Amino acid sequence: MPPRFLLFILLFTVSCGMSNVHKPATDSIIPANKPLMKDFMGINGHFAFKPALYGQVCRLVRNYHNMNWDAEKPGDSIHPPFATNNINWKNDVYGPWKEHGFETDICLQFLGFGPSVKDYKERWAGKESWAYDYGKAMASYFGPAGQEKLCTSMEIDNEPGSYFDSTLFKKLFREMARGIRAGDSTIRILTPAVTAGREDKYSQDLPSMYGSSDMLPLYDVINVHTYPTIDKGILDENGWNRSYPEDRSLYYLEMVNSTIAWRNAQAKDKEIWITEFGYDACTDTAMTKRKDWALKLNWQGTTDLQQAQYLVRSFLLFSAMDVQRAYLYYYDDDDEASVHAASGITRHFVPKTAFWAVKQLYQTLGDYRFNKIIKQDSGKAYVYEYIKGDDPAQVIWVAWSPTGVRTDKKNGYQPKQSAIELSQLPGKVVQVKGMAESENTEPEVSYKQNDAAGLSITIAESPVYIRFEANK
Repeated sequence: MPPRFLLFILLFTVSCGMSNVHKPATDSIIPANKPLMKDFMGINGHFAFKPALYGQVCRLVRNYHNMNWDAEKPGDSIHPPFATNNINWKNDVYGPWKEHGFETDICLQFLGFGPSVKDYKERWAGKESWAYDYGKAMASYFGPAGQEKLCTSMEIDNEPGSYFDSTLFKKLFREMARGIRAGDSTIRILTPAVTAGREDKYSQDLPSMYGSSDMLPLYDVINVHTYPTIDKGILDENGWNRSYPEDRSLYYLEMVNSTIAWRNAQAKDKEIWITEFGYDACTDTAMTKRKDWALKLNWQGTTDLQQAQYLVRSFLLFSAMDVQRAYLYYYDDDDEASVHAASGITRHFVPKTAFWAVKQLYQTLGDYRFNKIIKQDSGKAYVYEYIKGDDPAQVIWVAWSPTGVRTDKKNGYQPKQSAIELSQLPGKVVQVKGMAESENTEPEVSYKQNDAAGLSITIAESPVYIRFEANK
């Protein structure tokens, strides 16, 4: 097994973007049982994932696990933890991840068992029940109540979208879900990437595929992939360039909100996880090596700083929604100038700016949970409140300017700032820190506490953390 799998992921695991006007997070009802941020923030990994390194930024990891690594074709015998090339999933992957404190979500991809091979329908003919056997074998070995307890959830494929025959996939989903339940009744089962709103070729239609009475009991979590990409139009060369997360022309947040709305109406017992979101940031040297469509269509990524800002702000925006988890894409990249090929928070396993910013978010708010929106003024200021899980008197506000720029318009862009006044403070300000951009740096931010209940501060596109000492 080669040490890197980025090519496989580019072809089969990531979703393209979608855009339209989105609703702000306040349109979703904020539940009382919000998760702590350490139980909310996750990352997408793979075989070369370094748990000691990425354990600094989260404790949740999602792995792309291809079925054709466990068996060559439907009907073959299954012998977990051994892959067809003798890789040992326990010793080489999931065991070390668990030892470093990670909780793993395994995405069982139909690679080699789906549209990536032309005769996939013929391969499954008369063997659909094998999906039950496969699911049962995997859950009984890897599941939280299984033999090795190496994962807590499993996804049945990643992005079958419109490529996979829907009738066949529904049969296979039923069989595999029942097999997983038989193997470990405590494991959480996820749908593949779905949409309850605007259709796209990477996400299945949630209502038609998973909304019927016979399908609803088979899964626990609705799985969403959302990317902040710009709609292709008369003035846009392609639909792959991206924008800042609060950009109201995007479908980025609205995709999540439409899923929440459907869940609230049709499947109230289901959680919603965002298992992919992200931004690409490559070097100037990599940009000189663009080729094929990335060169022809003028694909552009963010700067390293913008990637950090937009990832942190995305986590914050998602935390205010009725979503239980969010996994950023991706852990590492090889600095390639192409969509999804520069999404790592490390580059050749060397931390980017995004690594330090996400680490700071995790370490600052890990024991805190989202509580309420203090301010949400489009184009000017967002301020969210987080309270500590075991001591609600400990409060942190996070403030930022919800502005930015499209990736293809970033040259010459001047970041925005806003001077704002905050009132009804929960206590005395004891610390104000800016977003970390490198190791062991948390820049001080100037502010003025006007009185016991007022604060003047200038915010910019990097989030600021305001820590309070509760009033007595």
